[in-house]
Amino acid sequence: MSKLKLNITMSIDGFVAGPDQSPEHPLGVGGEELHDWLVPLKAFRESHGEEGGEVNASTPFAEDILGGAGATIMGRNMFGGGPGPWDESWKGWWGDNPPFHHPVFVLTSHPREPLEMQGGTTFHFVTHGIESALEQARAAAGEKEVSLGGGASVAQQYLAAGLLDEIVVSVVPILLGGGARLFENVGDVKLEQVESVEAPGVTHIRYARA
Repeated sequence: MSKLKLNITMSIDGFVAGPDQSPEHPLGVGGEELHDWLVPLKAFRESHGEEGGEVNASTPFAEDILGGAGATIMGRNMFGGGPGPWDESWKGWWGDNPPFHHPVFVLTSHPREPLEMQGGTTFHFVTHGIESALEQARAAAGEKEVSLGGGASVAQQYLAAGLLDEIVVSVVPILLGGGARLFENVGDVKLEQVESVEAPGVTHIRYARA
């Protein structure tokens, strides 16, 4: 059965998005700084059709985020488009060729037909909850892992339900002072640290479900 894995970046004061999230600031005010370790990497630039970039101790983690999964699950806020019934002109934040290149399952309360994009990405909109999304994602992923894309609320739901097999938290030395916390409303969750890797501007910590 496919492993469900979360890769997420967190500030040292515990936030995975900054305050005042909006269409102008999808990761909240200051939240874009969370990914300053990732954007300069060669693996990231190649996934967006660009040349050049750095190779360092973060590279295996970036490659895992960008190409290690066979399907992705994400929440409505991560896909975007605002609350309520769908404006079907909205096709996500990523343009016509999103960087996933595999099926993506979006948790939502509002039905929508699958949205096929360039590069092998199809967004499927799941209205029957987190377990239904996971079942569909595992079927689509085959022998590959399922990536949990976030945001914080979705990650909390899967953590609280005991459905996450592995978490990689990339901790960056910034203070956001507010926003969305990862480890809130998750109940009595026990994790085992299995790896810690220091890299420029970030520390990657891998946890398995205890």
